[in-house]
Amino acid sequence: MIDAHVHIWDLAIQDQAWIPAGSPIRRTFSLTGLRETIASSPVQQVILVQAINDADETADLLKAAAGAGDLVAGVIGWADLADPNFSQQLDTLSSAGPLAGVRHQALAEPQPGNWLGSPLIQPGLAELARAGLPFDLMIRPEHFAAAAAAARSHPSLQLVLDHLGKPDIAAGELRSWAAGLARLAAEPNISCKLSGVQTIARSGWTYQDLEPFLEVALTAFGPDRMMFGSDWPVCTQAASYGQVLAVAAAACAVLSPAEQAAVLGGTARRIYRLPRGHCPGIRSSLSYI
Repeated sequence: MIDAHVHIWDLAIQDQAWIPAGSPIRRTFSLTGLRETIASSPVQQVILVQAINDADETADLLKAAAGAGDLVAGVIGWADLADPNFSQQLDTLSSAGPLAGVRHQALAEPQPGNWLGSPLIQPGLAELARAGLPFDLMIRPEHFAAAAAAARSHPSLQLVLDHLGKPDIAAGELRSWAAGLARLAAEPNISCKLSGVQTIARSGWTYQDLEPFLEVALTAFGPDRMMFGSDWPVCTQAASYGQVLAVAAAACAVLSPAEQAAVLGGTARRIYRLPRGHCPGIRSSLSYI
């Protein structure tokens, strides 16, 4: 099993300004802590994901991944898509460690949708496509149209929607998000991460709160374009790692063993072009949690 969306950071080396003072995650989270977290779970490998739009953070992630043995299957880092020398950036990053993709915190931009459509980043997106590197979309439902336009403009670029596109689960706003998600899923080069749902649900969430959103996403994209990610340690603000795994297992319970294997590892391996491995699926009894 692969966890396709985890973060690590060391606040003594680099601040994470997006984390407010007093937050339970405003502390260092290391690979050691990650190993301890997943030790009793079926997760065998993870993909590290950038948290800030900063080249130094990505360099640190690649260095950590290169020394992590089999734990880290790849890194989704950051590079400046607007840089005329973007291809050289990719060469430098790829030589430093297992670069699997690129992400830009579009939600840090004043107008995320306009940023996605900006002429300044289109050559960078085209270069990602040529390099065979996916681009992770960190957006909200109001930016879905811009994401679909980017997918059509770059049909050979693999795009991956993080956190189901951040629907307003807390408010139960299902219908408009579902319609927008279906339009995204109609683009064959967009995949989706089953990740980050607990922190956008109401406090004290239950599986029944999450289930309609998970069902819509699985139906729209299908198991071959869905992949599990925990969003650790951000998820710990609302759920334990075991609870996150339990939600994924419950969402996949109606799927065949082959379809479960896709969501829980196979899709991530294919989309991010990771070394092949065996993913037996999660036992629906959840007896390991």
